Amino acid sequence: MDGTTANNRHVLVIGGAGYVGSVLVRILLGKKYKVRVVDQFLYRNSLSLESVFDEENFSFVHGNMADPAVMDRALAGVTDVVLLASLVGDPISKKYPELTRRVNLDASQQLFQQLRDRGIGHFVFTSTCSNYGLLPQDETANEQTELTPLSIYAETKVAMEEFILTAAETGFAPTVLRIATAYGLSPRMRFDLTVNEFVYNLASGKPLEVYDKDTWRPYCHLRDISAAIIRVLESDQAVVANEVFNVGSDENNFTKAMLVDEILKHIDGDVSFVDGSNDPRNYRVSFEKIHSTLDFSPGHSVKTYIPELISAVQSGLFLREPEIPGYYGNYEITEE
Repeated sequence: MDGTTANNRHVLVIGGAGYVGSVLVRILLGKKYKVRVVDQFLYRNSLSLESVFDEENFSFVHGNMADPAVMDRALAGVTDVVLLASLVGDPISKKYPELTRRVNLDASQQLFQQLRDRGIGHFVFTSTCSNYGLLPQDETANEQTELTPLSIYAETKVAMEEFILTAAETGFAPTVLRIATAYGLSPRMRFDLTVNEFVYNLASGKPLEVYDKDTWRPYCHLRDISAAIIRVLESDQAVVANEVFNVGSDENNFTKAMLVDEILKHIDGDVSFVDGSNDPRNYRVSFEKIHSTLDFSPGHSVKTYIPELISAVQSGLFLREPEIPGYYGNYEITEE
């Protein structure tokens, strides 16, 4: 760790009630960090934090990160910041394009300026491997590969990356993490992400329709995403400042057809393959840089985790979907 211990680090997680954030917060607390969350609960997801509210090192600020007064309260005493909050994914950003630009770009840029003026230590911005867009089948993207965003979501992430990396100054340590598509169990569960969605449908006995089965994506477990964020927080600023890292592992690059094959090794299911979706993305990604620079390797693999996810779905644990349509995904925003 870069000269400080978890006991005197106070991490602000913006968007900490979300799918990734609610896992990251618990891991940080377990490592004895002080943790504050600011969240607006756009998806009625306050349940994800209820069980940690009375933790000694936890505090919470409800509000919009675009509100300077909210952020002034949230940043009091904070040493490091992780920005997770954004409209995540192509469907939700396509449904709310103007809000996506306001949150993912305008409010994020405003926040960045506030942080730089305050002398915050580490600042971790979570971006996406979706920025790579469409690559030839035989090409693997690294951090130097040209970005070809194909959605409003990716466009805003690319623009924010560029803003951060060109506006950073000495003494400030912004780090960009391009995250592979997440999977795994979370207090704010989502079943609209590829691995989770495929398993949920087949383990629930529902038919699964798969578009463009030969397109590639990288995947990363929530706990490994959290571990990568913490690795950056615990790294010397000189190593991570103004750097971009892909987060995931080479072994977790899969085509959709390969994912289906892995799931069907453990459960029978009705699968049909369809061509011609509106999502042309196709990208394999290299994760060599984060491994060689930060000695980071994910501890989970899609292949070994699929049986656990099947078991979770079949346990009957996830029963809110019939009661609250859209509860398990980024489908509908409740407030702006």
